[in-house]
Amino acid sequence: MRIVRTIDDLRKARATLGELALVPTMGNLHAGHVSLLRLARSHATTVAATIFVNRLQFAPTDDFESYPRTFEDDCEKLRAEGVDLLFAPDERVLYPRPQAYLVEPPPIANELEGAFRPRFFHGVATVVLKLFNCVQPDVAVFGMKDYQQLMIVRNMVDQLNLPLMIVEGETIREADGLAMSSRNGYLSPAERAEAPRLHRQLQAVRESIRSGRTDFEPLGEQAMHELHGAGWKPDYISVRRREDLAHATAADRELVVLAAARLGGTRLIDNLELRAP
Repeated sequence: MRIVRTIDDLRKARATLGELALVPTMGNLHAGHVSLLRLARSHATTVAATIFVNRLQFAPTDDFESYPRTFEDDCEKLRAEGVDLLFAPDERVLYPRPQAYLVEPPPIANELEGAFRPRFFHGVATVVLKLFNCVQPDVAVFGMKDYQQLMIVRNMVDQLNLPLMIVEGETIREADGLAMSSRNGYLSPAERAEAPRLHRQLQAVRESIRSGRTDFEPLGEQAMHELHGAGWKPDYISVRRREDLAHATAADRELVVLAAARLGGTRLIDNLELRAP
């Protein structure tokens, strides 16, 4: 695996490669990332990854400084999966001066995650566009756990006519249903045992809808109440139309239920797609 740190070196390496699939990451890789790398391999002859903790998507109160950085372990995992190229720039490489030009995502970026992390998706969309311009992939792979991010990136690629295809990877879960996440490592043993409750609440909402309920807002409120009673601090549990994440109506069939909640000091997100009867 070739590791490059500068954009010049990256472009020289890219010029020698053919069809390329990219998996952007912030490092601290786990089995969920590995599944995305394997999916990337099925779409291109060459696989590249990026490791970059993007300051632009962290609020001042977020965990930018403490976000787990495990570069050597990450490289071992990437090599084990046969990754051909790793772009791991320093912050000064991608942001040699303050980033005055930012991608302005659509209004949906101010709902759900965006309502609790203001300008989060401005930072995500900006760094993803920069990485696409640097790496010039033919395919980019993103996980469905970050459902809203996936939708915003896919629509950005479509509306800006970027010459690449976005491929989505299924959420990888622990045996008890907890969605794999780099932030799961923040959980204490007791919190880790409690954490699958979030997935179970999403399953309960899904089953209620499958049984015929269309009172989507009360369903989300009820699930949040259940979490709150178990010691969580829920931000949202919301049933949305899958296509554009607009609030679902009784006429919609292709749905997704999305959730974010804090357990102790750790904020967890999850989602489940479903089809209404």
